[in-house]
Amino acid sequence: MTNGKTPPLKFMTVGEVADLMRVSSMTVYRLIKAGDLRAVQVGKSYRIREEDINSFIASRYNQTG
Repeated sequence: MTNGKTPPLKFMTVGEVADLMRVSSMTVYRLIKAGDLRAVQVGKSYRIREEDINSFIASRYNQTG
């Protein structure tokens, strides 16, 4: 059932993204600064949309074998 409204955006912190991707926070900051991972700056911190994380991971997915 849909009410015509778009679902709310889910944002994650740099720390949450780092935990999800199992990398350091500094790696996430580098990806943001390089323009590889989209983020919104709120004050001095960044927030990353969940769909941008999924797109980033999907674009770098490597199927082996």
